[in-house]
Amino acid sequence: MSETKPAPHPSALTQPYWDGAARGVLRIQHCGACGKPRHYPRHICDACHSFEVEWKDSGGRGTVHSWTVAHHPFHPGFKDDLPYTLVVVDLAEGVRALGRFSEVTGAGLRIGLPVRLSFFEGGGGFALPTFAPEG
Repeated sequence: MSETKPAPHPSALTQPYWDGAARGVLRIQHCGACGKPRHYPRHICDACHSFEVEWKDSGGRGTVHSWTVAHHPFHPGFKDDLPYTLVVVDLAEGVRALGRFSEVTGAGLRIGLPVRLSFFEGGGGFALPTFAPEG
């Protein structure tokens, strides 16, 4: 019997992100005062210290910054997924995002590889980001 994967716990701060993910869209916070994008969601702008927030949809395109292939589960619920590749992506919007790579073993990965975002069912009814080579 496979163990259940842990589910995220959305808060007032992160709910717009999870609502977007459910629609297949990556939502990114932008400072309502200076416009600087920030991802992961935070309460305060690290540039101007404003608490004003606007959420904007990402175009979902970027390039691979780094990656790792997981061979050991950090939680028993992920044991059946092994191995899987996690990528850090420099998005066109100027922030980095983390997600799974579409190729389990990371085949074809290289720094600077153009990728496009989509979402997959990550368990618990939550959609999680995944990236695949552009094209």
